[in-house]
Parts: sequence; structure tokens; C-alpha cells
Amino acid sequence: MTSLKTAVYTSDKDKLFLSKLDDAVFLCQKRQKPYFFSFLSEAEQARAEDHLKRIGFDSYGFFGGYENSERKVLCLDCYGDDEDYPIEALEFSFRAADKLTHRDFLGALMSLGIERETVGDILVGDGRTVVFVKSEIAEYIKSQIFKIGRVGVRISDADIGSLPQGRGVEEMSAVVSSLRLDNIVAAVSGLSREKTKNLILSGNVTLNFVECTNISKAVCDGDTLTVRGKGKFKINGVMGETKKHRIRISIIHFR
Repeated sequence: MTSLKTAVYTSDKDKLFLSKLDDAVFLCQKRQKPYFFSFLSEAEQARAEDHLKRIGFDSYGFFGGYENSERKVLCLDCYGDDEDYPIEALEFSFRAADKLTHRDFLGALMSLGIERETVGDILVGDGRTVVFVKSEIAEYIKSQIFKIGRVGVRISDADIGSLPQGRGVEEMSAVVSSLRLDNIVAAVSGLSREKTKNLILSGNVTLNFVECTNISKAVCDGDTLTVRGKGKFKINGVMGETKKHRIRISIIHFR
């Protein structure tokens, strides 16, 4: 069996998360069959992957029900296909005139006593929203929810071949003096250099879903940043230099 080395915890919450992950690894190896963990945020996926590599457990995979999902289920001892994951997509239909938000759907689900880790992405559209959930709670949700707020909804199995856009993305460009973290954060947030520095040093910025307090950390093409209060951004490419030798970059903003 995998040797569970002593982990370095960043918080009590982190300790609990890694303890649950260690228990899942133990059960997976004991039973000699795949073990499906919960839906994980992108930060949790990065933390889990780092921990699994550190303890020498290399048979795992992530899937959230569709390509490019944000929240994903972790499968340990994973050799199967995506269809093996215990994930179901539920479609909530309602009048297009009734504007519902991600928060509305999440609040309705949480009011049932459902744990957040059993719910994946929530893709909100006009008149229809698709919610990815663990299979074990799908029928319960169908039997319990008839309204989201004051809006009547009808729930059915979703066609994942045609999904709502959800939050969507927008492409933006910026010009920076260098690819240091503080320069990039200032560019995407619109904040001053001093406010950007304080934001980073106070732990409100992640780089590839890991908290980063190094203001001079180099940011690379393909890296993802999250800035508290401003959103998530991905460096989409370096587009060259200006005449003043500043760097022009393309950025994807996840709205």
C-alpha cells in the first residue's frame, strides 16, 4: 500500500481535507477497486494532486461531467472512462423571462441539506440551467425542488451535448512592464501598484489555484490567476512587445 507521509497543513480546513483524502486512498487500496471522491474546486484539485504525488499515489483522474468543467470529481485507482464517474446532469427549465442566478440555484440545493461537495458546476442560461451532481442525490433533488425562489421549475435529465454558456468568458488584452505577478494582477484588477501589493501579501491572490504572496513571482503563458473580488483570469498568450519594449498579453476573464 501507499506510504502516507506526514503532510504539512496550511490550516485546520486543509488538515481535514487531506485526512479525508488519505482515508479515501486507504479504502481504495484495501478494496482494490476505484474510489470516487467528492466534487472539488479548482484549488482543491491542485491541493489533492500535489498531495497524491507527494505520497506516491499516481492512479487518479478528475472529471466534472463535461469538458472544461471547473468543479470535478476525483477518482482514485482510475482506469475507466468518463462514463464511469457517478455524475448526473439535471436540467432545470423555467420561463426565459424569469432571471435566475448561480446563487439562486446553489441556495435552493443547500436548503435541502445537500453538501456542497456533491454538487458540481451550475451552468445558468435563459430559461434553462444545467446542474451537475453526484448520482446518489439526483433523484432526491428531482423529488424535492419545484421552485427556485419564487420561480417554478421543471427538472429533467440534461442533454450535455447542448449546454448553457454559464458564466461565460471574455477576452481582454493588457500591456505590462514585465510578467511579474504584481504587474499582471494590477492589469486585470485595475488597482494601483500599492493596493495590488497589499492584495497579494494578504493572501487574496492565487496562482494556478495555490495562494501566492510573492509579488515578484513570474507568471507564464497558460497560468491561471484568481483575484478575490475581481474573478478568475488565464494568461492566453504573449502577443509581443510595444515600441517602448513593454509586453502585450492576451487574457481570458472568466465572468
